[in-house]
Amino acid sequence: RAAAGGAGAAAISAVCAFADVKGRPREDFCVLQHSNRRNNNCNSCCRICVITLAEAHPLLQNGKVIKSINYQISANCSRLQNKVSGKSKRVWPGAQFLTEFAPLCRISSSDGEEYTIYSCIRGRLIEVNENILNNPALLQEKPSTEGYIAVVLPKFEESKSITQGLLTQKEYEEVLLKRLNSS
Repeated sequence: RAAAGGAGAAAISAVCAFADVKGRPREDFCVLQHSNRRNNNCNSCCRICVITLAEAHPLLQNGKVIKSINYQISANCSRLQNKVSGKSKRVWPGAQFLTEFAPLCRISSSDGEEYTIYSCIRGRLIEVNENILNNPALLQEKPSTEGYIAVVLPKFEESKSITQGLLTQKEYEEVLLKRLNSS
């Protein structure tokens, strides 16, 4: 499958999940890691991370209709105000720093439920997907491609260890199987 931003599937180096974020059952997220290495001789590549909804997230279940997406996190913080420029891989002027539990956006569904989407990893916010504001169905129709939430660049020193604490695709499938068997 293609990855966010139009990159080919070969660019994905890891697919990891974060289950039951902040203790909220089934509110799972996915972190797609891409190497932003331009050639095989690059020794200082970082892994760009694309934050998406995981397949078991309630917003991706049958019958949910997304009513609104809001990148305004608080009165003083809007992820839409994140302005990044330049080509530097280590320092992105204007990029907001995120912790693992930093909210990226809030999504409301037509049944009155509201879901906070978290970064899941530490790093700089490189981009939010403004396309989902005008076309929220992309979140449900193409969650790991055009319906991604945001792009985060971890600190260079942490770029190889960001998946610690996240589940591999196989581990996530085991969590989903346990959920299925317990319900």
